[in-house]
Amino acid sequence: MSGTIHQIYSEQFGIGIDYGTSNSVAAVFDGQKVHLVQLERLSAVMPSATYIDRDFQIVTGQDAIDCYIESNIGRTVELSAEVLGEGRATTGQIGDHGLPEESQTEKLYGQSFIDGGQKGRLFRGIKRLLGNSSAPRLMVFDRPFRLVALITPLLLRIRHSTSELFSELNKRSEDTSHACIGHPVNFEGTGSDRNQSALQLLSEAYSYAEFNEQTYYPEPIAAALSYLHYHPESEEQTLLAVDFGGGTLDLCVLTRKEQEFSVLATHGIGLGGDHIDQILFKELLFPILGKGERWRRAGEDREIETVFPFEEYEDLLLNWAVSYILNQNKYTTPLMQRIEYGDGAAVKFRRLYDLIKNNYSYLVFQCIKELKATLSEQESALLDIPELDIEILVTRGQFESYIQEVLGKFEQSIFDLMKEANMEQQDIQLVIRTGGSSLIPAVKNILSELFPQKVIEHDPFTSVAAGLAIAEYKKLGNSMAK
Repeated sequence: MSGTIHQIYSEQFGIGIDYGTSNSVAAVFDGQKVHLVQLERLSAVMPSATYIDRDFQIVTGQDAIDCYIESNIGRTVELSAEVLGEGRATTGQIGDHGLPEESQTEKLYGQSFIDGGQKGRLFRGIKRLLGNSSAPRLMVFDRPFRLVALITPLLLRIRHSTSELFSELNKRSEDTSHACIGHPVNFEGTGSDRNQSALQLLSEAYSYAEFNEQTYYPEPIAAALSYLHYHPESEEQTLLAVDFGGGTLDLCVLTRKEQEFSVLATHGIGLGGDHIDQILFKELLFPILGKGERWRRAGEDREIETVFPFEEYEDLLLNWAVSYILNQNKYTTPLMQRIEYGDGAAVKFRRLYDLIKNNYSYLVFQCIKELKATLSEQESALLDIPELDIEILVTRGQFESYIQEVLGKFEQSIFDLMKEANMEQQDIQLVIRTGGSSLIPAVKNILSELFPQKVIEHDPFTSVAAGLAIAEYKKLGNSMAK
């Protein structure tokens, strides 16, 4: 993909929307200045969160998270069996009306996935599911919701907030039915058509939000484009843009000469902050929740001792949105049995039981995110979760040791991109670093070692939205990305 930065501006505003895995940002470009849309009361950055209550009322952004926390955190979860229907047994005799006589009626139950006390469901990270070939429907109480239905309310809020910004700019009649939409180089998922499938779902959601004129632009190129706007130096440069966010790592190499630029190569993989959070959960919390401990139970003719089957809990623990499913007897009964031993490890299983029964999974992941952010600023930080009696001091060195595999994939992605661009490291004059995960010191160090004195930080949370607005204004986007 290539484009030209034009100096002659049109009268129409450009609108850019960066719907992200963790956060969403929108921007407007008027030909000279980028205006960030205030999506939250005090911020342009809005959590990509949707909350739906039992009356199917929908709340988005930070309010969605607040509603979830208020209504669910600390609430004891009690699952009841789902009634699928009724079964009737007969006596074998024919009654007065020519029908079999019933001896008894039984309700037929499904798996115990119904949480009767749950007041609402919170959805985050939906973007990570868009490339899934099966395009799953997510259950909200007794109704299946398509992914599109969970994204559209966020986009409607963005459109409304954009209209408010135009009013502030005295452009009340400005049309807000158009936008340039950001997308990763590669969506998460499997299958050769995952990018096209994901874009079709996004396009549908944007259409429901009445963004009828849609163009698409790769997120790392958008980040580079916003940098070029803010730094219109005329010298020839070869730039590497690194966009490391919550769900994906996206890279591009482009050359800029005077007011023109050309994209030489792009590269992207499913790797981001959410993956790092799950690694921290495994490394820090699994050992104090009972992983690796043994248990004894009665066999037919003797007592059996084995390792506790912690692996049966792992996937659900790492996916906080569905961890309430652990409130089934097949999960909680072994925990209660193990707690009854009263040995030194019993406290670990009590902690796991409390996490499950009190629906603390989201709280735990929020604490992990805060720990990660603090370690970007300090050499050590405390993972403090008083609800579970957890206090763990973590050093930056420990954190970096936990994410060595992630760091290796990060570095390898840069090598893969350079090979695709047929370039050497010394050919790069400037590296633009953006995205929330790019703030991790170990990530900064890798880039600094590969490209000494060439790396700059560029608006980690807003650079993509700004570049998308500029791209739409200058008509650089595609009607459908390839």
